[in-house]
Amino acid sequence: MPEYGYFLSCEEHGPADLVEQARMAEQAGFRSLWISDHYHPWNDAQGESPFVWSVIGALSQAVSLPIETAVTCPTVRIHPAVVAQAAATSAVMTNGRFRLGVGSGEALNEHILGHTWPPADVRLEMLEEAIHVMRRLFTGEEVTHHGTHYTVENARLYTVPDEPVPIDVSGFGPKATELASRVGDGYITMMPEADMVRRFREGGGGTKPVIGGTKVCYGTDRDEAVRTVHRMWFNEYLPGEMGQILPSPRHFEQLQPLVTEEMIAEQGVCGDDVDEHVAALTAFADAGFDTIYVNQIGPDQRGFFDFYRTKVLPQLPGN
Repeated sequence: MPEYGYFLSCEEHGPADLVEQARMAEQAGFRSLWISDHYHPWNDAQGESPFVWSVIGALSQAVSLPIETAVTCPTVRIHPAVVAQAAATSAVMTNGRFRLGVGSGEALNEHILGHTWPPADVRLEMLEEAIHVMRRLFTGEEVTHHGTHYTVENARLYTVPDEPVPIDVSGFGPKATELASRVGDGYITMMPEADMVRRFREGGGGTKPVIGGTKVCYGTDRDEAVRTVHRMWFNEYLPGEMGQILPSPRHFEQLQPLVTEEMIAEQGVCGDDVDEHVAALTAFADAGFDTIYVNQIGPDQRGFFDFYRTKVLPQLPGN
């Protein structure tokens, strides 16, 4: 049966608030934490973007829940050898309760050093090589690597966990899902699509964990919740590959008129209808997900955790 975790949004909250939300999540009965890894928020209304590895260090001391990045891009902005060191230290600080979620990234976060943003096929090739480099470093042995995209010379991680850090691979299309099934320790995707889960498992993923998540906006006024989502997270409703190729928050803001409040009211989970919240998470359970994360959009975090602790979590499959 699936487990349920809380998704911490670094785009929307500063470090202290994220740590407090993690405490509330543990008290409410959530079993694990996801945390986003961004350099920028998607738009200025979200307004934050702390360095995820500093926040993970604080979380490791504040709660006992497992933690995973959702997701880190270990290919352009930060070299995979450095990501490996950050992940290994995080695993040590959490006594082995850390998983590294990785993906091929977005230009929004990864282009900031002036590198050309590669096409999708190249990004996946880079991701696979980065995973290979990080796995070698997790052994604690000295690594020298001269590959297509990365060079590592005489690198050794001296602080490593007892077991290598698991690396879960994010995928939203067939090629990325195939990569996840071939090289990942688990699979991450954000839609409750049973076909993608089947593709992962039949492609070599087998019984490895499938992990997903969704965003909701709890509130006693549904119309106000819809407006909150439209103001802060309209980007979730943009079609196609724009999320991967637009370079700055202002470019996303230029596309806000493409998303209407009516679209969000029809497609999103907004308000305080218990059945609506339960149905959204149950859809992931029915599609075969092992761990399901939920994020509350907006400032009413305490109201959300009270609502889920008393009314939603007790009704979910596996709880």
